[in-house]
Amino acid sequence: MKPHPLISLIPLAVLFVMLYIAIALFGSDALSGASQLALLMASGVCVLLSMTIYRTSWTQFEESIKKTIGDASASIIILLLIGTIGGTWMISGVVPTMIYYGLQIMSPRFFLFCSCVICALVSLMTGSSWTTVATIGVALLGIGNALGIPTPWTVGAIISGGYFGDKVSPLSDTTTLAASSAETDLFTHIHFMLRTTVPTMCITLTIFFVAGLRYGGSTDLVIHEYLNGLQQSFHISIWTLMVPLLTAILIAKKTPAMMTLFASSLIAAICAVILQSDVLLKIAGSLNGDGTDILRGIMITAFTATHVDTGFAPLNELVSTGGMAGMLDTVWLILCAMTYGGVMVASGMLFSITSVILRFVHHTFGLVAATTFSGILLNIVTSDQYISIILSASMYKDAYKKMGHEPCLLSRSTEDSATVTSPLIPWTTCGMTQSTILGVPTLVYAPFCFFNWISPIMTCVMAIFVGRKHDKKINETT
Repeated sequence: MKPHPLISLIPLAVLFVMLYIAIALFGSDALSGASQLALLMASGVCVLLSMTIYRTSWTQFEESIKKTIGDASASIIILLLIGTIGGTWMISGVVPTMIYYGLQIMSPRFFLFCSCVICALVSLMTGSSWTTVATIGVALLGIGNALGIPTPWTVGAIISGGYFGDKVSPLSDTTTLAASSAETDLFTHIHFMLRTTVPTMCITLTIFFVAGLRYGGSTDLVIHEYLNGLQQSFHISIWTLMVPLLTAILIAKKTPAMMTLFASSLIAAICAVILQSDVLLKIAGSLNGDGTDILRGIMITAFTATHVDTGFAPLNELVSTGGMAGMLDTVWLILCAMTYGGVMVASGMLFSITSVILRFVHHTFGLVAATTFSGILLNIVTSDQYISIILSASMYKDAYKKMGHEPCLLSRSTEDSATVTSPLIPWTTCGMTQSTILGVPTLVYAPFCFFNWISPIMTCVMAIFVGRKHDKKINETT
């Protein structure tokens, strides 16, 4: 029996209320447990309503939870490896070297513009926003802090650029998934998507260029303190840049993400032994130790928080890392979010909500707007962009065919909503990951991710023109 739409909205309302209470009571610390509790309580309400009113068996819920968590298992492992790479890249001197040279090259006035372009190029080559943010994004954040750029603006530029490549790169898993889910050719999908993505990126870069002009004041004294602190604490060497170079080679050879991240962490650890042995000894708590103490230092760097005293407080905060342990709150949140998404799918409540939307769709603009709204809604409800992409495509595939539209319009509408809005929602896998990596709450950086929230608007605007041409063509043929 199909759940009534009003009943289906109850678990969603419970989630919103509980998350509001969690954020009001705990602020940014809500991700440390309160948000997880909110997701589990909303899941419990969904299960209770389904089992008592619609007699849904517990086995259905259990199987759905197993599937959604199983689908997220690869992301969890990647997340832990990102925690490792964050620690090893920092302590090996890779990120400090990037910051050191970046401070001497980049101008505050053009920093936001350049950061967005750099991240866009890196993500275009890698096909991964997560890898881009965890590597070059972390270095750019450090440079931005030293140049006096407000952190939310810097994070907005990093994520905007990162998701440009994640959205249009043929190496991106979301790009491939959207094309296959809508049953369209990959490169046809990318070509069609450029019609909305390029204008959105141009607007985004214009905003960052104009905003950056405000930050051209003198920062020589602060920059000198950063440079001095980095020189005294790390062995700054151009050789450390071999680590990102080798990582780029692995990516170019299309090495799987897990293998690439693991290999990159291992290479960075070797680099740390060669160039930063004194730093590793300090982390291990020994100044005159042997090889075992260095090994201890590397392991600490990989799995838990590390702190390096540079003599300059802002820099101390910048070069501190969390390792795999720093990702555990996010892993916990992902498990709870996947549980919620699983029970909403198993109960049929998710499809009940979206079926109501389809009743009001009678033309092209309405169809694209409904797809866009559903992509965002599915991110909120299922907490995962992959599930959102698959469900959006499956729900609207027949509607696009009936109205005579090419499947690439569906795939573009799906990516312009589900893929790019995921990092703007605090409890999605992307929102949690980017917030954890960069150390900035999702709701703080979200307003500055211009590419991400302009994309859904752009695809709806373009649908007006597409709809006019399509309707005219249909009228001429009939």
